[in-house]
Amino acid sequence: MTDRTLPSAALQEALAEWLAQGGARRGLSVRTRSAYAADVSAFLGFLAGHRGGAGGIAQVAALEMSDLRAFMAAERARGLGARSLSRRLSAVRGFCRWLGEREGFEATAALSARGPRPKPRLPRPLDTEAARGTIDAMAEQAAEPWIAARDAAVATLLYGLGLRIGEALSLTGREADLPETLRITGKGGKERLVPVLPAARAAVALYARLCPFPLDRNAPLFRGARGGPLSARIVQRAMERVRARLGLPATATPHALRHSFATHLLAAGGDLRAIQDLLGHASLSTTQGYTAVDAARLVEVHARAHPRA
Repeated sequence: MTDRTLPSAALQEALAEWLAQGGARRGLSVRTRSAYAADVSAFLGFLAGHRGGAGGIAQVAALEMSDLRAFMAAERARGLGARSLSRRLSAVRGFCRWLGEREGFEATAALSARGPRPKPRLPRPLDTEAARGTIDAMAEQAAEPWIAARDAAVATLLYGLGLRIGEALSLTGREADLPETLRITGKGGKERLVPVLPAARAAVALYARLCPFPLDRNAPLFRGARGGPLSARIVQRAMERVRARLGLPATATPHALRHSFATHLLAAGGDLRAIQDLLGHASLSTTQGYTAVDAARLVEVHARAHPRA
């Protein structure tokens, strides 16, 4: 295996500039920028060792397809999966394209590289009974009524509005009295409007009434036991207790409630484009994953109804 060498100072500075420019322009989260930095740094380190020495920007300009193939082979040998490798190559292509435009060279090899196509992961939703049972269990399992109401309110927002857990926990006191339509800022700073169901409005109102802490307009709506912002891990632990209580599979996570929202809407005849807008998906292909879930469920039901002899 080729040893990895630190990229030249010029390349490290270029990488920092690319991350800063791209992050500001596209509204990338700190976590996404860190992932991109790790991906491109891994490639640049490999390239320096593969070509011999930290040759800097000239090495990237002279990049050949054989270099990309060697990098992909090395990453697979290290145990990197197809999905992670595809993401890593995507970051490398973006950086090389930007660097080529800045330095005046054609990043042909990098832009032509394609990683393995990962198998699409099908969402793992709960059925309607399990989703409703989860919310009911959330409302009952905490010893303190306000915490039980809090957990049920969060679960209702995930299932009833299709929010991500981070989106629900980013709500502030100004949303204690939920409007009929909620403006949500999702991934990449993309905004969307989500209609609020009466059940969600009632669940949040009950929590707000029982919460022992003042819900200032600009402070987090959902609070932990000591009054600080509620963490996603606390919600995950509450879901783990519900799983054990109801005998649900390990895939029954808070995010599965969002999957359930989309799947049940689709099964009820919802329009795929409308569901895409409600979920805040940038690409329709992501939303189309729920059609595969629906088809798989139909096959499963048919197999149960008509077992082979």
